[in-house]
Amino acid sequence: MRIGSVVASAALLAIVTACGSTGGGAAPAAGGAAGKVGIDHPRADSDFWNSYMKYVDQMATELKVDKLNPTNSQNDVSKLVSNVQALTGQGAKAIVMAPQDTGAIATTLQQLENKKIPVVSVDTRPDKGKVFMVVRADNRAYGTKACEFLGEKLGGKGKVVQLQGALGSINGRDRSEAFAECMKSKFPGITVFSEPTEWEGSKAASMLQTRLEQNPDIKGIYMHAGGVHLAPTLQVLKTKGLLVPPEDPKHVFVVSNDGIPQEFEAIRKGDIDATVSQPADLYAKYALFYAKAATEGKTFKPGPTDHDSTIIELPNGLEDQLPAPLVTKENVDDQKLWGNQVK
Repeated sequence: MRIGSVVASAALLAIVTACGSTGGGAAPAAGGAAGKVGIDHPRADSDFWNSYMKYVDQMATELKVDKLNPTNSQNDVSKLVSNVQALTGQGAKAIVMAPQDTGAIATTLQQLENKKIPVVSVDTRPDKGKVFMVVRADNRAYGTKACEFLGEKLGGKGKVVQLQGALGSINGRDRSEAFAECMKSKFPGITVFSEPTEWEGSKAASMLQTRLEQNPDIKGIYMHAGGVHLAPTLQVLKTKGLLVPPEDPKHVFVVSNDGIPQEFEAIRKGDIDATVSQPADLYAKYALFYAKAATEGKTFKPGPTDHDSTIIELPNGLEDQLPAPLVTKENVDDQKLWGNQVK
């Protein structure tokens, strides 16, 4: 989804606030002037996050964000802490981060609050510590959508494997809990094998291989992250002779999360059946939008926004829940999906 003018967007938000709406409006503080934005990327071994990084560069130019050279914490919270210290030392007036361990970042968030440096958290919601805004989609909805898709494809009976992310992450927990709760309430005839992969493709491959050896009648797989799970999952299915078209009785139904071009191609080929499209483009756009707004002294409040999302209140800040549609063979060629815009 291509972005429109940030000036128009910000103006509309300001109008919403001026009219006294409960929506997600922005109210500029007196004399606000944009400051430098520090950005830490969480990893470079995921197609999803690599796409996000490219969007950050594009959106920074379009939104006229004065960003410092981004750092990359490589899925290591200690590196994230060190990178944040370096960025603040370089004069960052706001920080954009995506902490993969959402419990271990609290101390750093407290330090940033003490320095009056606002934080925008992308994709993940810190368990504790003040955040100016979380830019994220509803991850519980991911798990529910995956459950309903597989439950219907399997006719409410059979066995499925859930390749979980890291359960130290709110995303991994939200997706796992929602998937399990949905299966228990709506499809009690389906047995779920949940495997915590820590967002690592090699672990996903090993766990799936073992489960298929123990339970060759598994008919469904839910991957928490196509960016790291897709390739190893397809390789295991191919090795087992299970990478066959949906009309073949041996087909294993696969639903994923991310919305990367590789998933779309796999859907077109019939290798997997669906994915939930995490909006990498909108994550980048609104992370930078809110970070810039924070340096300008603007504030926001809960309610509907002008970009088809809803801002909700958290115990430690606000969260803009962006839309994340289910993609299947029926809508995989929709050009509005960011995965179809990546060149």
